[in-house]
Amino acid sequence: MKTYLYPALTEWARLMQRPVQRLDQLRTGVQETFDLVKEKGDAALIELAAKFDKSDLQSVWVSEEEITEALPQVTQELKDAIEVAYANISKFHESQHEPVQQIETMPGVTCWRKSVGIQKVGLYIPGGTAPLFSTLLMLGIPAQLAGCKEIILATPPSADGSINATILYTAHRLGIKRILKAGGAQAIAALAFGTETVPAVDKIFGPGNQYVTAAKQMVTQLGVAIDMPAGPSEVLVIADDSADADFVAADLLSQAEHGPDSQVVFVTNSEKQLKNVQEAMQRQVAVLPRQTVAQQALDNSIGVVLSSLEEALDFSNLYAPEHLILSVDKPEKMAAQVTQAGSVFMGHFSPESVGDYASGTNHTLPTNGYARNYSGVSLDSFVKKITFQQLTKEGLQRIGPAVETMADAEGLHAHKNAVTIRLAKI
Repeated sequence: MKTYLYPALTEWARLMQRPVQRLDQLRTGVQETFDLVKEKGDAALIELAAKFDKSDLQSVWVSEEEITEALPQVTQELKDAIEVAYANISKFHESQHEPVQQIETMPGVTCWRKSVGIQKVGLYIPGGTAPLFSTLLMLGIPAQLAGCKEIILATPPSADGSINATILYTAHRLGIKRILKAGGAQAIAALAFGTETVPAVDKIFGPGNQYVTAAKQMVTQLGVAIDMPAGPSEVLVIADDSADADFVAADLLSQAEHGPDSQVVFVTNSEKQLKNVQEAMQRQVAVLPRQTVAQQALDNSIGVVLSSLEEALDFSNLYAPEHLILSVDKPEKMAAQVTQAGSVFMGHFSPESVGDYASGTNHTLPTNGYARNYSGVSLDSFVKKITFQQLTKEGLQRIGPAVETMADAEGLHAHKNAVTIRLAKI
């Protein structure tokens, strides 16, 4: 961990620089994949699975038999844990439903807004060494609650053509039956453009590697929405002397093990605490199964000592982290001043891991500074909100003259006439 003691405010921006994502360098290859999928459809997905996943697919879809065979492969202990997460995530997201409220803005003029589920959504779930079945819960549950009519899951196959059993079990628990054996940019292409068997969706969700990220950003220019821009996962921990160094180190390492490009930032008002946390991290990282990955991330991480917790929070608000942990004596006071973060974990017993899996909040969050202007995934991510208005004759008589005057002032006489012609016949 690179350490900085009491850096001047003018130095903060330099310390906060994230690795530059050169997605433009990937665009040519991604576009070639797009073109191939558009031209050959399912055959392209089979061809690209052989090329990138070394998988010889007979079909691009998971069969009912494969799902049935996968269910007993998941231990009862894990199934029980998934149930805990399922219940909490459902409860939290159900609370986000907004009742329809009809507002009479003036006598005879009634307006309201209604949330309607996006009709077709695609969920991309990475496979490989860390099959993210937890992300499937985070996306599938609000998609169901929102009333999305069609949910397509895409996840890359292993070399033998199978899909991770826990991902299949989770999909089964969610009632998702259409599971596409496709990863990378080709999966995004299939969801965005459709094939002879894959329906084109209206919005794509889920994390992925740099090719998936580039593909998602490219399809936004073609009329397909995505959840948010993505980058390497990140955490910023603020700690004072009341924090347990072992807890802080574990929180930092839980982020570092995501990947070598994960962003790990520790900010404190105590030089002693910085030293204690560094020592704790070295003890803990030595026994991690993903030690090499975590150590690479730590080599690029930073520890910053500032003169006060107020400065530490200023630093965090400027950085706008995906995850913010407030490991301080009185986190409630500090949390009230947080203006830029994806998700906040308060106090010494709120590790980021609980939000990643089972507390109920969504772990699909803005990275790379996008917490300045994006929210994490929620029920709102899966709905569009349609406004309605209805006027009585008396309502139109009351509001009509104002509309006529405004339309006339803008030179839009047909707009004015749409009111005038009605008023004349009332």
